[in-house]
Amino acid sequence: MAFIASFIQTAVKFILMTAVAGCGIFFGKKLRDRKDVKTAAEELTAKEK
Repeated sequence: MAFIASFIQTAVKFILMTAVAGCGIFFGKKLRDRKDVKTAAEELTAKEK
């Protein structure tokens, strides 16, 4: 019984850590895409002047 409880505890920790990593990747990509759009807009504005 202790083995099953330990296994479940480890599995839950793994799932939580994977979810945190996935959220970090997702939000990091969104922030980078937003920055790239802003930078491209600034470069376009600078070329027009």
